[in-house]
Amino acid sequence: MVVNLGFTLQDKVVLITGGGGGFGHALSHAFAGVGAKVLVTDISDHGQIVANEVGGSFFQADISDIKNTRTLFENCVKYAGDIDILVNNAGLQHISPIEDFPEQDWMRLVHIMLIAPFQLTKYVIPAMKNQRWGRIINLSSIHGLVASPFKSAYVSAKHGIVGLTKTAALELGEFGITVNAICPGYSNTSLTKNQIAKQARVRGISENDVVEKVLMEPAAIKNLIEPDEIASLALFLASDDARSITGAALSIDSGWTAR
Repeated sequence: MVVNLGFTLQDKVVLITGGGGGFGHALSHAFAGVGAKVLVTDISDHGQIVANEVGGSFFQADISDIKNTRTLFENCVKYAGDIDILVNNAGLQHISPIEDFPEQDWMRLVHIMLIAPFQLTKYVIPAMKNQRWGRIINLSSIHGLVASPFKSAYVSAKHGIVGLTKTAALELGEFGITVNAICPGYSNTSLTKNQIAKQARVRGISENDVVEKVLMEPAAIKNLIEPDEIASLALFLASDDARSITGAALSIDSGWTAR
């Protein structure tokens, strides 16, 4: 359950990429819950289900392509007007040693999680500057702060989005635009659940042991993070109470990166 933070984003237009997934579902419900006009985009038509749930609008798009990302933005603005809040959430993961990592897969991951967010950030800036208000929220990861083996594309993209966040924050602060990154740890999403099931098979242990003794072993709290926790933080960053928070990479990881 997303916390009601006691404010409204009535009449604000929010674009959420990857809106059909675990974080996207929670983010869409959270922003709709405070009155925002939610635009859900996803490569999967599951985004349509989420849009229907929150009374929003769905735009199907594959943002691994430069032209598709531009077209997505143009279609959103044509339909809903200028974007007030951009949430760059879309992502995926491929686990492989660097020497075996297919180059096309590597580039696709980086495109979706770094190049497309750059494009959308670039496109929303003029209108945000004009109204002297805007919020750009990037979903990075603990792997935007530290590395793990076999995730070179994911780690590279997530580190890159933290750098983009900081740079954009420095450029845009004088215009009333904040830019922040959220860095979640292992979360209760299908992406993590697939990893847990695979690790359990490979190691011959239970899925609960994978969570407590493998994924969350470095963490202070051994529980997976719920998507609603991420959505609540995103809502706060979109509020006027967070107007002085910008250029931050905010961990929500049960203490995973505290060591």
